[in-house]
Amino acid sequence: MGTAAAAARFVNYPLVAALLAFAVAQSSKFFTTWYKDGRWDARQFIASGGMPSSHSATVTALAVSVGIQEGFRSATFATALVFACVVMHDAFGVRLHAGKQAEVLNQIVYELPEEHPLSETKPLREILGHTVPQVVAGCILGILMAVVMHLALGSS
Repeated sequence: MGTAAAAARFVNYPLVAALLAFAVAQSSKFFTTWYKDGRWDARQFIASGGMPSSHSATVTALAVSVGIQEGFRSATFATALVFACVVMHDAFGVRLHAGKQAEVLNQIVYELPEEHPLSETKPLREILGHTVPQVVAGCILGILMAVVMHLALGSS
Protein backbone atom coordinates (compact mmCIF):
# COMPACT_ATOMS: atom_id res chain seq x y z
CA MET A 1 0.00 0.00 0.00
CA GLY A 2 1.47 3.35 -1.07
CA THR A 3 1.79 6.39 1.16
CA ALA A 4 -1.00 8.24 -0.62
CA ALA A 5 -3.34 5.25 -0.36
CA ALA A 6 -2.54 4.86 3.35
CA ALA A 7 -3.19 8.56 3.96
CA ALA A 8 -6.46 8.37 2.02
CA ARG A 9 -7.82 5.85 4.52
CA PHE A 10 -7.65 8.48 7.28
CA VAL A 11 -8.80 11.52 5.31
CA ASN A 12 -12.39 12.60 4.76
CA TYR A 13 -11.95 13.19 1.03
CA PRO A 14 -15.21 15.14 0.42
CA LEU A 15 -14.55 17.43 3.37
CA VAL A 16 -10.95 18.11 2.37
CA ALA A 17 -11.93 18.73 -1.27
CA ALA A 18 -14.66 21.19 -0.23
CA LEU A 19 -12.38 23.08 2.18
CA LEU A 20 -9.60 23.23 -0.41
CA ALA A 21 -12.00 24.58 -3.04
CA PHE A 22 -13.15 27.25 -0.59
CA ALA A 23 -9.56 28.21 0.28
CA VAL A 24 -8.48 28.42 -3.37
CA ALA A 25 -11.54 30.49 -4.35
CA GLN A 26 -11.11 32.95 -1.47
CA SER A 27 -7.34 33.20 -2.02
CA SER A 28 -7.85 33.94 -5.70
CA LYS A 29 -10.12 36.89 -4.72
CA PHE A 30 -7.32 38.24 -2.52
CA PHE A 31 -4.79 38.10 -5.37
CA THR A 32 -7.29 39.37 -7.95
CA THR A 33 -7.91 42.47 -5.82
CA TRP A 34 -4.17 43.03 -5.57
CA TYR A 35 -3.76 42.64 -9.34
CA LYS A 36 -6.74 44.84 -10.30
CA ASP A 37 -6.50 47.54 -7.61
CA GLY A 38 -2.79 47.40 -6.75
CA ARG A 39 -3.54 46.96 -3.04
CA TRP A 40 -3.61 44.12 -0.55
CA ASP A 41 -7.01 43.62 1.09
CA ALA A 42 -7.01 40.86 3.70
CA ARG A 43 -10.82 41.17 4.00
CA GLN A 44 -11.02 39.34 0.66
CA PHE A 45 -10.10 36.12 2.48
CA ILE A 46 -13.51 36.17 4.20
CA ALA A 47 -15.60 38.46 1.97
CA SER A 48 -18.62 37.18 0.07
CA GLY A 49 -19.23 38.02 -3.56
CA GLY A 50 -16.71 38.31 -6.34
CA MET A 51 -15.00 35.99 -8.81
CA PRO A 52 -15.09 33.03 -8.40
CA SER A 53 -17.93 32.12 -6.09
CA SER A 54 -16.43 30.30 -3.12
CA HIS A 55 -19.89 29.07 -2.14
CA SER A 56 -20.28 27.41 -5.55
CA ALA A 57 -16.75 26.01 -5.47
CA THR A 58 -17.28 24.54 -2.01
CA VAL A 59 -20.62 22.83 -2.62
CA THR A 60 -19.62 21.61 -6.08
CA ALA A 61 -16.39 20.08 -4.74
CA LEU A 62 -18.43 18.44 -2.00
CA ALA A 63 -21.03 17.01 -4.40
CA VAL A 64 -18.49 15.78 -6.98
CA SER A 65 -16.24 14.19 -4.36
CA VAL A 66 -19.23 12.47 -2.74
CA GLY A 67 -20.21 11.22 -6.20
CA ILE A 68 -16.70 9.90 -6.85
CA GLN A 69 -16.48 8.25 -3.43
CA GLU A 70 -20.02 6.95 -2.93
CA GLY A 71 -21.15 6.65 -6.53
CA PHE A 72 -23.15 9.05 -8.68
CA ARG A 73 -26.28 6.92 -8.20
CA SER A 74 -26.15 7.07 -4.39
CA ALA A 75 -28.64 8.88 -2.18
CA THR A 76 -25.74 10.74 -0.59
CA PHE A 77 -24.68 12.18 -3.94
CA ALA A 78 -28.30 13.14 -4.73
CA THR A 79 -28.51 14.99 -1.42
CA ALA A 80 -25.20 16.79 -2.02
CA LEU A 81 -26.24 17.72 -5.57
CA VAL A 82 -29.57 19.20 -4.46
CA PHE A 83 -27.77 21.10 -1.68
CA ALA A 84 -25.27 22.47 -4.24
CA CYS A 85 -28.05 23.57 -6.59
CA VAL A 86 -29.90 25.39 -3.80
CA VAL A 87 -26.73 27.19 -2.67
CA MET A 88 -25.78 28.22 -6.22
CA HIS A 89 -29.30 29.41 -7.02
CA ASP A 90 -29.31 31.46 -3.82
CA ALA A 91 -25.91 32.96 -4.73
CA PHE A 92 -27.01 34.38 -8.09
CA GLY A 93 -30.66 34.87 -7.22
CA VAL A 94 -31.64 36.02 -3.77
CA ARG A 95 -28.25 37.28 -2.57
CA LEU A 96 -27.45 39.11 -5.81
CA HIS A 97 -30.78 40.95 -5.71
CA ALA A 98 -30.38 41.74 -2.01
CA GLY A 99 -27.07 43.40 -2.89
CA LYS A 100 -28.72 45.46 -5.61
CA GLN A 101 -31.41 46.56 -3.15
CA ALA A 102 -28.71 47.52 -0.64
CA GLU A 103 -27.11 49.70 -3.31
CA VAL A 104 -30.40 51.56 -3.89
CA LEU A 105 -31.04 51.97 -0.16
CA ASN A 106 -27.52 53.31 0.39
CA GLN A 107 -28.10 55.90 -2.33
CA ILE A 108 -31.38 56.97 -0.72
CA VAL A 109 -29.72 57.37 2.69
CA TYR A 110 -26.82 59.27 1.09
CA GLU A 111 -29.26 61.79 -0.38
CA LEU A 112 -31.07 62.44 2.94
CA PRO A 113 -30.58 65.84 4.56
CA GLU A 114 -28.01 65.88 7.39
CA GLU A 115 -30.69 66.56 10.01
CA HIS A 116 -32.60 63.38 9.12
CA PRO A 117 -32.23 60.70 11.83
CA LEU A 118 -31.18 58.06 9.26
CA SER A 119 -28.55 60.23 7.54
CA GLU A 120 -25.79 58.80 9.76
CA THR A 121 -26.83 55.18 9.14
CA LYS A 122 -23.94 52.84 8.37
CA PRO A 123 -24.06 51.79 4.69
CA LEU A 124 -25.34 48.32 3.87
CA ARG A 125 -23.01 45.81 2.23
CA GLU A 126 -23.70 45.87 -1.50
CA ILE A 127 -21.65 42.91 -2.70
CA LEU A 128 -23.57 39.94 -1.35
CA GLY A 129 -24.27 37.66 -4.26
CA HIS A 130 -22.74 36.55 -7.52
CA THR A 131 -23.31 36.90 -11.21
CA VAL A 132 -23.91 33.75 -13.25
CA PRO A 133 -20.31 33.75 -14.61
CA GLN A 134 -18.96 33.94 -11.03
CA VAL A 135 -21.13 30.97 -10.01
CA VAL A 136 -20.07 28.97 -13.09
CA ALA A 137 -16.39 29.74 -12.41
CA GLY A 138 -16.84 28.54 -8.83
CA CYS A 139 -18.54 25.39 -10.08
CA ILE A 140 -15.67 24.64 -12.47
CA LEU A 141 -13.14 25.28 -9.69
CA GLY A 142 -15.05 22.90 -7.39
CA ILE A 143 -15.01 20.13 -10.00
CA LEU A 144 -11.27 20.63 -10.54
CA MET A 145 -10.53 20.55 -6.80
CA ALA A 146 -12.56 17.35 -6.32
CA VAL A 147 -10.74 15.63 -9.18
CA VAL A 148 -7.30 16.89 -8.09
CA MET A 149 -7.90 15.68 -4.53
CA HIS A 150 -9.11 12.31 -5.80
CA LEU A 151 -5.96 11.93 -7.88
CA ALA A 152 -3.73 13.16 -5.03
CA LEU A 153 -5.23 10.75 -2.50
CA GLY A 154 -5.40 7.86 -4.91
CA SER A 155 -8.42 5.68 -5.47
CA SER A 156 -10.15 5.02 -2.16
